[in-house]
Amino acid sequence: MTNAQLTLVQIDNYGPWTVTPDPRREMDLQTMQSRLFADLAQFIGGRGGYVFFTRFDNMVAITNGLDRTDHELLQETIGNRYPVTISLGTGIDASPIVALESATAGLQRAGSAQDGDRREVLSGDFLSASERTPEDVQIAHFDVNDATGKYTDQLNEFDSFIQIEQGYATLMRYLREEHGALSFFVGGDNIISICPAMSADDYHESIAHVEADAGVELKVGVGVAETPHEAGMDAKHALEACRHRGTAVELGVPHDDVGVATD
Repeated sequence: MTNAQLTLVQIDNYGPWTVTPDPRREMDLQTMQSRLFADLAQFIGGRGGYVFFTRFDNMVAITNGLDRTDHELLQETIGNRYPVTISLGTGIDASPIVALESATAGLQRAGSAQDGDRREVLSGDFLSASERTPEDVQIAHFDVNDATGKYTDQLNEFDSFIQIEQGYATLMRYLREEHGALSFFVGGDNIISICPAMSADDYHESIAHVEADAGVELKVGVGVAETPHEAGMDAKHALEACRHRGTAVELGVPHDDVGVATD
């Protein structure tokens, strides 16, 4: 049984700040957002977690292994380095979407995201050491079959992007509605999903749905571990097994059983 700890990262009062005292240059805002995400990724990733940019003013992290002190230090670090502050809400549940809903509710109770008086809220619960298990986190790493041959080397970049994004959108909605999983595009033709305890059949059905609905063929490697980093690395190795064996779904493949393949 999984037990995901989700953290919602929300920039405080960001909308009003971007136009006060005058509208700020868009590329300056994009630069700040990308640097902020990079710092969050380095901080959370260095402690075994994953963070995803979603809308940039709101970001979602799976933070199994990070405690309240880590979250407080993250807020302090960002507050010292940026002209904006961040509020953090956490939630815990076997279902990732339920955990995120709990994390979101904690911040919403503290005030609006555009409330000028709300600063550096830290709400929610954290998994204690005694509650943690080697099955807490299930990470699925999806990849488009032959994306280079079908899209990158055949279409212009924008049309390639449309094709891959359509596959992502279909998968994201299906996994959220059918399983309560959270899926995030992470660049290239890769999607990472935070999942509840799902079976190989569940993943085969998900892949079949995306192919039928969006015409995009996927494969997926799945890892289960105590932390997102460990589960994610196992998922990467399982995905390599898909490439090596020509399979669509691989769960928990030992590293030394994986050959070398591409795309």
